[in-house]
Amino acid sequence: MTRLRIDCAYDGSDFHGWARQPGLRTVQGVMENCLNRILHVIQSPGLHLVVAGRTDTGVHASNQTCHLDIDDDVLARAIGHLDMQAIPALELRMRHALPDDIAIRHISLAPDGFDARFSALERLYVYRVSDGSTTPDPRLRHCVTAVRGTLDIDAMNEMMAMCVGLHDFGSFATPSPGGTTIREVKFARWSRTPASPSPYDGSGSISLEDGGLISLTIIADAFARSMVRSLVNVAIQIGLGKRELSWFVEKLRHPRREGLTGPAAAAGLTLEHIEYPSDDQLAERAELIRAKRQLPEKGAQPRT
Repeated sequence: MTRLRIDCAYDGSDFHGWARQPGLRTVQGVMENCLNRILHVIQSPGLHLVVAGRTDTGVHASNQTCHLDIDDDVLARAIGHLDMQAIPALELRMRHALPDDIAIRHISLAPDGFDARFSALERLYVYRVSDGSTTPDPRLRHCVTAVRGTLDIDAMNEMMAMCVGLHDFGSFATPSPGGTTIREVKFARWSRTPASPSPYDGSGSISLEDGGLISLTIIADAFARSMVRSLVNVAIQIGLGKRELSWFVEKLRHPRREGLTGPAAAAGLTLEHIEYPSDDQLAERAELIRAKRQLPEKGAQPRT
């Protein structure tokens, strides 16, 4: 049995999220079906991917990580007529077989103790917004959320500063069965990229125009379902002057899920990075993170 690490990216616009669901097009479903087809796996349930972070319907990933446990003889089927080893052969075949909205960045032999989900130290998401102060590049419409009115970034950052640390985000997230909404946010900040008249800077290359967009960069050890988009929704309401900061403070202090704290549109959210510890700490990290988190008692120090 071999464990593979698979790094990939996808445009979430036409997917019902990562997790396989009967009758729906999902990233996991498409990738697993592709693997089963390439490797001639016909028995049910087939190969199974374990992902670092389950993205919701419509959410994108520029860097997603998953792992796959596979029998060596099954993996060897990827070679076929190719003059190469099994793992690079599988990578090549998947790149050719997957649809255009999924890309395989790399497939490698996972180091001992690696678990795509539980070994991760932190996840970094970016949420991109265009407001009334700028005209966004229309090529970015699938990964940017448009907001009417001009946003007050300073007020939005006052709110996000309160999210940093270990909190129960139960007002802004849905726990997994048997799980918790307690998360440790390590960084959260909105910023506006200065607008420029042209993406050409004289260097001889042109890139997509990101100028004028407002972006939230948020990093946490993990995120509960809809957590980032729900925080974004509240931040936008505060940035437009429709909500007071004190309202958010009360919701953070007294976690209770309700309709007023629903998520912002999925299109603006992208999973950008997943950080893992050094190879010799992978197994220890996985064991630690499997423990159910709790808020420290008053006066006690948070667990690290």
